[in-house]
Amino acid sequence: MHNMENKYTDDKTFEKVNLSDKSFTKGEYENCRFLNCDFSNGNLSDFRFTDCEFSGCNLSLAKLVDTVFRDIQFKDCKMLGLNFDTCNEFGLTVSFENCTLNHSSFYKTKIKKTTFKKSQLHEVDFSECDLTESLFDECDLTRTIFENTLLEKADFRTAFNYSFNPEMNRIKKAKFSVYGLPGLLAKYQIEIDPAR
Repeated sequence: MHNMENKYTDDKTFEKVNLSDKSFTKGEYENCRFLNCDFSNGNLSDFRFTDCEFSGCNLSLAKLVDTVFRDIQFKDCKMLGLNFDTCNEFGLTVSFENCTLNHSSFYKTKIKKTTFKKSQLHEVDFSECDLTESLFDECDLTRTIFENTLLEKADFRTAFNYSFNPEMNRIKKAKFSVYGLPGLLAKYQIEIDPAR
């Protein structure tokens, strides 16, 4: 039985589409570009994306149950309240540039070597996440949750506004700048004078 739902599309650019467009239906998308598309509050469950780029898209509050994101670049996207922890975990590989990810969750995901660049990550949940060798480049990590998180060799040197307990996370060989130290020492309630 051929399942009509699982349409395969490759090398196509979708511009300004949303989930009600006939051209965009549930299925597998490979090597596609999505420009200024609006998938907010939509259901992307069971969609499969491989080697795709989302640029200027709004995915806020979209459902991602068993969604496949494999080798995906998100640029200039609005991605509020997304549950990446419900995605298909097999081969989950994503990168973010200039994205707003506030209130999203990566709980228990394995996303080693992920690049977060110039992105806003307010109150994002990285509890029990594997972020080994990930890069937080010029990211705003206000109230972002790191708890039992694997942060070995992660790079926070240009990240800001983060605060987490080093004793509750694995941070061996992680990189920090001197400006980030207060966020690592906050729990000790000590005062740090800025270097003169």
